[in-house]
Formats: sequence, C-alpha cells, structure tokens
Amino acid sequence: MARPRRIVLVRHGESTGNVDASVYEREPDHALALTERGRRQAEEAGGILRGLFGRERVSVYVSPYRRTHETLGALGLDPALIRVREEPRLREQDWGNWQNREDVRLQQAYRDAYGHFFYRFTQGESGADVYDRVGGFLESLWRSFEAPDHPPNVLLVTHGLAMRLFCMRWFHWTVAEFECLVNPGNGETRMLALGEDGKYTLDRPFARRRDPEQYGITG
Repeated sequence: MARPRRIVLVRHGESTGNVDASVYEREPDHALALTERGRRQAEEAGGILRGLFGRERVSVYVSPYRRTHETLGALGLDPALIRVREEPRLREQDWGNWQNREDVRLQQAYRDAYGHFFYRFTQGESGADVYDRVGGFLESLWRSFEAPDHPPNVLLVTHGLAMRLFCMRWFHWTVAEFECLVNPGNGETRMLALGEDGKYTLDRPFARRRDPEQYGITG
C-alpha cells in the first residue's frame, strides 16, 4: 500500500457569503465566489503548499463549490504535477436551498444550544450527516492508496466543517471533542503527516471554544 507522506486539508478563501450573509437570499451557496481578499488568502496558501510539495506529485480532491474551485486555481500548483478530481462528498454542510437570514440566525441559535454535531437544519443537514459522507469519502481515499503509483501527497480543497469532521473520523475523536472545536480560518491548512511509526499526526490542533464534556469513558 502506497500511503502518502502528507494529507493536506485547506479551507477555501474568504467568499462573498463570509462577508455578507444577505447574499444567501439571492445566490445559491454553491455558486458563491471568492472575494479579492479570499483570492489573496488562497495565493498565500499556495506559496506554502508549493514549498511543501516541491516537485512531488499531488492527488487533489476539490469540493464542487465555486469558491473551492477558485481557491484551487489560485493556489498556483503545477498542472503537470497534480491529478484533480471533483469530490461532492467534500461539499459544504447543506443549510437548505434559498436561505432567509432571520430564519438562519434562529436556527444557528438552536444549533448552538442543541449541539453542532446533531442539529439538523430545516431542509438541510446535520453535522452527523456530513460526518457520514466525509467518512464514506475517507474509505474511498484509503482504497486509492492500494495503487502502487499513488502520489506521495494528497490535497483536499474543502470547507471548515468538512476539515474538522475528516480529522474527527481519521483520529477517532468523540462527538464531545468535536463539539469544542472551531473552524479554521479562510485559507488555513491542516496537515496529516506520516511518521516513522506508520501513524499520521496532525501538524497543529484546531482552536477550541471550550473543553469537551464527555458522557463516558472512550479510547
């Protein structure tokens, strides 16, 4: 099995929806573009990634949203060294189709009280739903490592929640541990690095909003 030395996750750059929530009433979430600041964030992330990957090949998976595709383009990776696949399972959490700002604010308050993992948005998804599809993608990704010529690097261009849930699934974090985590910033990365012991470690933790409150013993 040709396991990659690095699995890098990057959150898309700042989008129009990140700076103006009213845009969700006029445009579908998947069609929101990067702002100029978001493009600069992606370009800065690209400089870091190009230095990290060097001339090594990279297997790239990108969410089907406009802002993630634009982020990937702004990373400036050498087309000759990357294999790009659009992966719908890495898309953003579905909050419903056309969104009413006041309704979303109310549902966000409900989610904060109920729990980010279990609360399901009306006509949308819960964090648990996203966990299931990200987990399905992870299983597909793991099977791809069986190819003897698999690239030494994997790059996922996705969304903040998907990044947290990918790591939750990979490292077997509990729901309580997930609930205390905060999304990375726009254009931020996290890297899973393969060690000499054959195990992957996360290069830096996610910020926490509070300490986890476990229901029982795990591990």
